[in-house]
Amino acid sequence: MKRDRVEDYIRSIPDFPQEGIIFRDITSVLEDPDGLKMAIDAMQQKLEGVTFNKIAGLESRGFVFGMPIAYNLHKPFELVRKAGKLPCETISQSYDLEYGQATIEIHKHAIEPGDKVVLVDDLIATGGTVEAAAKLIEQLGGEVVKMVFLLELKGLNGRARLSKYDVESVVSYEGK
Repeated sequence: MKRDRVEDYIRSIPDFPQEGIIFRDITSVLEDPDGLKMAIDAMQQKLEGVTFNKIAGLESRGFVFGMPIAYNLHKPFELVRKAGKLPCETISQSYDLEYGQATIEIHKHAIEPGDKVVLVDDLIATGGTVEAAAKLIEQLGGEVVKMVFLLELKGLNGRARLSKYDVESVVSYEGK
């Protein structure tokens, strides 16, 4: 069935992973060629008029959406991965999770001083992971010129945490 908007492809699952939460499932977007094309095109449109020379995606769904955008725009794509997954020399950034900490890394050679970088991920929730990715890029001398997400959960206030960045999402939900 053909749908008109990206949000028409997103499946909402009530009470997952716990009661009172509505899980926004993007696998339904990925499973439909029209939905996937619409999502990537909509995210790419958020970059019109933005001057940048690299796209970086966060593991793993940032790869799913960032790679086709990089391909379409003929830009290099840089990986931001969980600690211990990249083979060359890296720098790392730890950040807080709801129950603990996590660490992400990027290759030291991935970003050159003066690079203008777009960060891509599937979801902005609390903003902790993408904020850590931005710190990595800045530590290497790059500038984050835009952050683009497919989904935003406004109730988790990630946009406020990222207020110094240009943040855009294709679909926004008011809750958590």
